[in-house]
Amino acid sequence: MEMESGVLTEQRREIEEAKTLNSDLDFAFNLQMQEAMTASLSILNHPPSTVSPSSSSTPKNEEAEADAEAEAEAEDFDCCSTLFLEDIERLDQERKDREESENLMREMREDLDRRMHDQKVASEIMNIPDEEWEEYGDDYEDPFENGERVSFFKVYSKGVESEERIRDMKVIVGGIGVAICDSKDNLIFEVSKGIDVGAEGSSSNKSCAGVSVELQALIEGLNAAFALDLKNLTFFVDHSMLYQYVTGAVQPQNSKISTLVNQVSLLQKKFADCKPSLVACSDIKFAFRFAKDAIVSQITWPAEDSKGKRKLKETCVICYEDTDVDQIFSVDGCFHRYCFPCMKQHVEVKLLQGTMAKCPHEGCKSDVSIETCGKFLDPRLVEIMSQRKKEASIAVTEKVYCPYPRCSALMSTSEVLEYTNSSFVGGEKSGARKCVKCHLFFCINCRVPWHYNMTCYDYKRSKPHPRTEDKMLDSLAKRKLWRQCVMCKNMVELAEGCYHITCRCGYEFCYTCGAKWKNKKPTCSCPIWDERNIIRDGRR
Repeated sequence: MEMESGVLTEQRREIEEAKTLNSDLDFAFNLQMQEAMTASLSILNHPPSTVSPSSSSTPKNEEAEADAEAEAEAEDFDCCSTLFLEDIERLDQERKDREESENLMREMREDLDRRMHDQKVASEIMNIPDEEWEEYGDDYEDPFENGERVSFFKVYSKGVESEERIRDMKVIVGGIGVAICDSKDNLIFEVSKGIDVGAEGSSSNKSCAGVSVELQALIEGLNAAFALDLKNLTFFVDHSMLYQYVTGAVQPQNSKISTLVNQVSLLQKKFADCKPSLVACSDIKFAFRFAKDAIVSQITWPAEDSKGKRKLKETCVICYEDTDVDQIFSVDGCFHRYCFPCMKQHVEVKLLQGTMAKCPHEGCKSDVSIETCGKFLDPRLVEIMSQRKKEASIAVTEKVYCPYPRCSALMSTSEVLEYTNSSFVGGEKSGARKCVKCHLFFCINCRVPWHYNMTCYDYKRSKPHPRTEDKMLDSLAKRKLWRQCVMCKNMVELAEGCYHITCRCGYEFCYTCGAKWKNKKPTCSCPIWDERNIIRDGRR
């Protein structure tokens, strides 16, 4: 009870402060209006003096000076009147904007209350058994009609600064993103706005600039939560130094950073419960996307195409070409942006190298999503990317390929076993497996199409000679001096270096005779290296 009384007292105090602030703003507005009107009336009651043209006693040069002064006074009068009218219009517009902002926030709070109430009712209904609902559903009464708002909210904030290119200029722009969610991570409010990073974006202040932008985003998020009249919340950040600052573990040395941290501390005190939490970057993807959207809005500009239609343009930072925004690719995870032709070339080169494509930005390790590559890649290349991704996700010792030439699908041993057990009894003991793609059976021990009514031993006795394709592979391996790993059966080619081979499955053996290495030592007497395989001065 004492805690509730303290909370109510604090709420009443905040309401009184808000009322006092509104009355002060209204008083200041009325005072400014009165001063402007008084000044306007004083000028109107004392208009500039004019010289009568009938005065013949004034010399001509004095008459000219008097006329000039009269004209100047008249111009000053007109200028002052214009300025006063502009001030009145500006003050009136500020008042209207303030009222509109207050109305908007009030509507948002009401909408939030409705959404939270509906969510609670829906959750309550979902917990009612079907039989009970069928019998009493028509008489169901809202148990939260006069209840309080759901009290737990999440605030995600992200500040980003980036070096971008606008036509032939390099610019440093900043953006902040805020996502306010309910306890189930449903988005209820968002903020996306650009900020001026100014001199902080210079190379000498990069660390401070990064924290400063993050703090500004956090302050924006807490202000939005306070405007929505939220009481209990957790704010999430992915910047470790920022987290240490707001928790008090580390005291900032930079004066501006210290000021921003103090603002965060003051804002925290406005809530009944407001605590920080450090999370991974992937957990604040909403806020990150909003921040990048704010940056994009600052580096695009409208331009007319050849047909006279206005489109937004953006400069690709790889080729420096001005490109339509709808032809710009955004990498998931980091949101770095490049034109379709540059991304197409980048991904194709990586595929030729046998690797998966990552973001072209220097130092960025974000993977390029296969699903989004369909915007600029040929469908066949997208399929190759999917295959490469699957190959990378399966351990070498777990890989299984369908032996049917027209299929050759890649599977893992656990995947194909699970698929087989769904339609075949005893597959694990017999060695029979069902391909997940062509749905034909094969033997995982012999790596051949399934030999019906024959054990693996009987099959090998009846087929002592390898198949034609296996013969071709063996012949090629002998000509190229390849060695087959006895563990995973993959072929290994020695391009350079010593004869100690470590297969990608982890098995170590001698390239000359195939004998196993134990504890980094050979079990055979073969030479460890050949001078012809050692690189010297860039040549063999």
